[in-house]
Amino acid sequence: MSFAEKHLIQGETIQYQTRLHWIVMLGHAGLTAFFVLAGAALLVFSWNTGYSADWNSHILVWLALAAFLVAVILLGVGLIKRSATVMVLTNKRVIVKTGLASRRTIELLLSRIESIAVEEPAMGRVLGYGTVVIRGTGGTPEIFEKISHPLEFREQVQSQIASGQKQT
Repeated sequence: MSFAEKHLIQGETIQYQTRLHWIVMLGHAGLTAFFVLAGAALLVFSWNTGYSADWNSHILVWLALAAFLVAVILLGVGLIKRSATVMVLTNKRVIVKTGLASRRTIELLLSRIESIAVEEPAMGRVLGYGTVVIRGTGGTPEIFEKISHPLEFREQVQSQIASGQKQT
């Protein structure tokens, strides 16, 4: 059961859900590739020394294994960071959860949302990511960067607000 499903109030249903775009993984993926290549180069260099039993060859193998371990850790951190951020729209509110060990949640009632803005850089328009800025009545803006499909999220919020206003 997801975070949002656990925290629904009575009569509330999830209408739309999005998360961070895969672009947030670029830095982690780049560093992972660097450490994998460095580890592979160290292994190749140690093998080219002729499988000698000298300590230099053993140190190179251990350094290569350490580089591979760092690569796995970096990739894992990036995956956890991406999956630990969720933006959920229900029929009553917007719920945003970021973080895993230390968590930050924001819950805005749809009736209290003053505006929702989307900022998309040129690359964001092509790849489908952007920044969502939600401003509640009398509150400070909440900024969420590199959100996947930000325009769709804004349209869904606006349609839920409009359907809520028709019911009252």
